[in-house]
Amino acid sequence: MPLYKTIKPNNFTSIYVWKIEESFNELSKNISLTNRSEERLLSMRSELHQRGFLSVRHLLKAAGYTDFDLFYNGNGKPHLTDGKHISITHSFTFSALIVSDVEVGIDIEMNREKIKIIQHKFVNFERGFIHKDDDYIQQLTVIWGAKESLYKIYPHGGLTFKNDIDINSFQISDKKTTGYIKVEGWDKNYDIYFEQLEGFTLVYALDTAKKW
Repeated sequence: MPLYKTIKPNNFTSIYVWKIEESFNELSKNISLTNRSEERLLSMRSELHQRGFLSVRHLLKAAGYTDFDLFYNGNGKPHLTDGKHISITHSFTFSALIVSDVEVGIDIEMNREKIKIIQHKFVNFERGFIHKDDDYIQQLTVIWGAKESLYKIYPHGGLTFKNDIDINSFQISDKKTTGYIKVEGWDKNYDIYFEQLEGFTLVYALDTAKKW
């Protein structure tokens, strides 16, 4: 299918979401890849991952870019040749990317019972506000997605979700919260937004330094 959704949180940030329903062959059409991307694609053992990879290239096209405009630093963080900030995510049947003038991160996750089992690995400060009368799985998925988004923003790697990133209080109905990275020399707060897409949670974080 074509582009599933476009979100404009402000006048200098755009989000593009793709629902992956096409076959590998369909997604391969009208897309040019760098040699590095061709090698990476062929090295993937899962067709689901291959389709996710190709869908992201269609999202780049929707955003006005090509695979040749995208490169990665030593920590695997994506960058665009025009200097704009970008973050990329895909999970099962959805992929998304965000492009902005400010630091951004994005994550999409399927809402699954499994997250209850692994919550001890990433929930710390947040334990104090999780609401038992709210959707527990969605809350945990928002926390994970928010921490993943902030992890993607931090350029140096090495953060732990449990100890180095805090997400502030929210309810699912709020559709937004704030969060911060707790490491020396990185004193920044971020606005975090989230929404539901057909059983998936989409979360994205924006640097609060620039207001609109």
